[in-house]
Amino acid sequence: MKGLQTLLIAFAVAMMSAASAAPQEPVDLDELLRQLQQGQFAQSEENKEREARFRAEADEQQRILREAIAERDRLEQLSERLETRFEQNEVELGNLTDALTQRMGSLRELFGVLQQVAGDTSGKLQNSYVSVEFPGRSENLSELAQKMGSSSKLASIEEIESVWFALQQEMTESGKVSEFNTQVTLANGEKVEKEVVRIGTFNMVADGRYLELVPGTDTVAELIRQPASRFLDTAEAVQTESADMVKFGLDPTGGSILGLLVQAPDLGERVDQGGTVGYVILALGLIGLLIALERFVTLTLMGGKVRKQLKDTTARDDNPLGRVMQVQDKYPQVDTETLELKLSEAILREVPKITRNLTFIKIISVVAPLLGLLGTVTGMINTFQAITLFGTGDPKLMAGGISQALVTTVLGLVVAIPMTLLFATLNTRSKNIVHVLQEQASGIIAERSERGH
Repeated sequence: MKGLQTLLIAFAVAMMSAASAAPQEPVDLDELLRQLQQGQFAQSEENKEREARFRAEADEQQRILREAIAERDRLEQLSERLETRFEQNEVELGNLTDALTQRMGSLRELFGVLQQVAGDTSGKLQNSYVSVEFPGRSENLSELAQKMGSSSKLASIEEIESVWFALQQEMTESGKVSEFNTQVTLANGEKVEKEVVRIGTFNMVADGRYLELVPGTDTVAELIRQPASRFLDTAEAVQTESADMVKFGLDPTGGSILGLLVQAPDLGERVDQGGTVGYVILALGLIGLLIALERFVTLTLMGGKVRKQLKDTTARDDNPLGRVMQVQDKYPQVDTETLELKLSEAILREVPKITRNLTFIKIISVVAPLLGLLGTVTGMINTFQAITLFGTGDPKLMAGGISQALVTTVLGLVVAIPMTLLFATLNTRSKNIVHVLQEQASGIIAERSERGH
């Protein structure tokens, strides 16, 4: 009996846990029995509700399933109809394509040529100065070429005429000198609105300075390095003069020759390439030129005074001849041989004043080419060292090094040749003055000898 009671209690607890009930603890067996009956009733009601809900949901699921099956059947039928229509369209499209190909014939080749011409013209117009005045031309042709290449559509009459118009406009504008306002990028990076003169498709100038076309755009910029002044004068004349014909430095290549021309070093850069040896040569040349100038002025004035003294019998001490002539007045009673010696002494005293610094000019004329040769040899050594390090793959490296090495030779010759000519000229003038002194001294001796006899 006791074991049966224990079993009933355990069964009651399990049923209450399964029903998620939380009754109070039973006091006796009657209470336990009552709670057990209540739990069974509640569980039975809940199970009925579950069964009813399950049957309702099963009906709904059956309805959804029937609808899905019907939709699947409808879509399968639609897919079959579309697939049949697609196959029919493919056949029809193939037939139409064959018919189009047959009807076009050589017309397709014509539009292929049109596409090629449009692409080539677009590339040329991008680098044309005319596009600065008429922007957007190259973009339109480029879009036309891309459209004809990416699709099988044919160009319209308007598009064909646009290609013809662009070519005709380029040819017409290439023979015109046109003025218009546009934005110009200065050498310092500033953008300014300026009046620009376009000379055909060759050059553009503004404010007497040459302009260049920025690649891939329709904008222009000042050349950072401008050509020689003679070209800039012609560029200014194009803008200022109103005559029908003016001189102008035209670049027929559209800027290529001008770009190479401005890259050529000017005189200052050439001299700077000579380095230290070059500056030493120029310093010696300047010193020699100053000495030659001083000697030229001195000998010219001295020669004038000597010629004036030749016309005057009164000896003056402001010129070499006068000082030599004063010797006979100082020694009127000496014999001829003594007078000859005194005159020779006076002439020898005047010769250093006449020939002063001429030897230095001659030395410069000799040393300058030697210094130039020294600079050339040094430059060649540096060039061969660069070739040893970097090889001979870059001809510009060798040409640039050799060119710099030869600059010192040029500077040496530039200094030596004028110095040689100046020395010859000044030496001739000094010898002429000395010759006059010797001639007059011989005349004085001859006159004294005649009086003695």
